[in-house]
Amino acid sequence: MSNVIVFLADGFEEIEGLTVVDLLRRAGIAVTTVSIKEEKEIMGAHKIPVLADCVLSQADFETADMLVLPGGMPGTLHLGECKVVTEKCVEFFKAGKEVAAICAAPSVLGDLGILQGKRCTCYPGFEDRLKGIVSSNPVESDGNVTTSRGMGTAIPFALKLIEKLIDSEKAEEIKKSIIY
Repeated sequence: MSNVIVFLADGFEEIEGLTVVDLLRRAGIAVTTVSIKEEKEIMGAHKIPVLADCVLSQADFETADMLVLPGGMPGTLHLGECKVVTEKCVEFFKAGKEVAAICAAPSVLGDLGILQGKRCTCYPGFEDRLKGIVSSNPVESDGNVTTSRGMGTAIPFALKLIEKLIDSEKAEEIKKSIIY
């Protein structure tokens, strides 16, 4: 069974983070929400408090197959400033493990050089930070990196992650079950 870590930072876009958690768990994928600070309560971009499963120092990166970075502001800025998040993204990418980001968060991957030469997408206005082959498609997946544009693309983004972690049949099953 796959194991996914979704990083949560104060100011994250709630729909982007929680849609991924919800749909992946529906697919039977183990998901751990990880607060990037040393307390579990995270305040979303729209003042919705969320309780993470654990804090950064408790996260089990050894068993994880994928890292997910939700967007939102200032959540994306906090992710990019967190040394553990950036180091783990580079480590996972270099090891061939999956790395995914949505909305403004692909800019974090771009700043790390992860998107160099890769098809990618993001929230409008962040394209220059990607340093990849940028499209305006809802979701782009190239090798072990998946990116998406924003809140409105959270469902197709999560479905693509299910497809990558399990298969297209499971993604289609979840798509039908949520009437998407």
